[in-house]
Amino acid sequence: MSDYQQVTVAEVVRETEDAVSVVLDADFDYRPGQFLTLRCGEVARCYSLSSAPGLERPQVTVKRMGYGSTWVCENIEAGSVLDILPPAGVFTPKSLDDDLLLFAAGSGITPVMSIIKAALARGTGKLVLFYANRDENSVIFANQLREMAGERLTVIHWLESLQGLPTARHLTALKPFTGYQAFLCGPTPFMDVVNQALRAMGVPRDRIHVEKFISLSGNPFEEVEVTEEDGEEATVAVDLDGQEHTFPWPRNKKLLDLLLEKGLDAPYSCREGACSACACRIERGEVKMLQNEILDQEDLDDGIILACQSLPVTDTVRITYT
Repeated sequence: MSDYQQVTVAEVVRETEDAVSVVLDADFDYRPGQFLTLRCGEVARCYSLSSAPGLERPQVTVKRMGYGSTWVCENIEAGSVLDILPPAGVFTPKSLDDDLLLFAAGSGITPVMSIIKAALARGTGKLVLFYANRDENSVIFANQLREMAGERLTVIHWLESLQGLPTARHLTALKPFTGYQAFLCGPTPFMDVVNQALRAMGVPRDRIHVEKFISLSGNPFEEVEVTEEDGEEATVAVDLDGQEHTFPWPRNKKLLDLLLEKGLDAPYSCREGACSACACRIERGEVKMLQNEILDQEDLDDGIILACQSLPVTDTVRITYT
């Protein structure tokens, strides 16, 4: 069974007609921009935290879009008890003192809001937010953003009802800020346009950070079936949290399953290759991934793999989480 915990809902805040924030009566460590995986009826879904760690109670913000989010909006109320997996995700600044160029569309504002709150409270950098929505009524956190805007935070709203869909040409107005670290979250077409614009303006790939979510087909809260081992083993060396571990690695066992079995606190969430929470880097050897819905070719070229989907190909493999 996955290592989940149960938390009580403190309150549900209606943000717009079709979006709510679920405030949790809980205290746990997380980084700005990370997400939680919730059990939503018969399915599991990943929802970003819109709160800032250490500054307020944890909360996820959910926009009604499919079965999972509809279940949240219609069934959760103050006093509800939720099953959640530990916070996960790599959509988070390395330093809150960095200058940040933030792009969000619709509910993509959720992890970006977490980053903004944390950076304004604990960082020193300047922030520029480009926030696209269908119309004025669909702007999540409109009042909060208005109150936070000022010397350090510039907010640029884009409304499709008035301006049409943003294009790469429109985004060239942000060229003065392309020395900033860029963070993108929203529907795939929106992020594709933003990515195209940033690359055209000369922003290197290592300064572009993209958050992607794909609906999970399985349920990480359920028992994970362990297949019988066939006797063949590779060897894996893993650098995790500054410590190196070496284990025999059965050919048919996924890397994440092996690390958890050995008692390591390896990060993960969906276990389906759809969220990047278990991403690590291969430094030596070769693996094959059974599923990959999140890494692009440049990630793969850089040696990034998903531990939850990786099986050994070579006899020895070295992995690092640093």
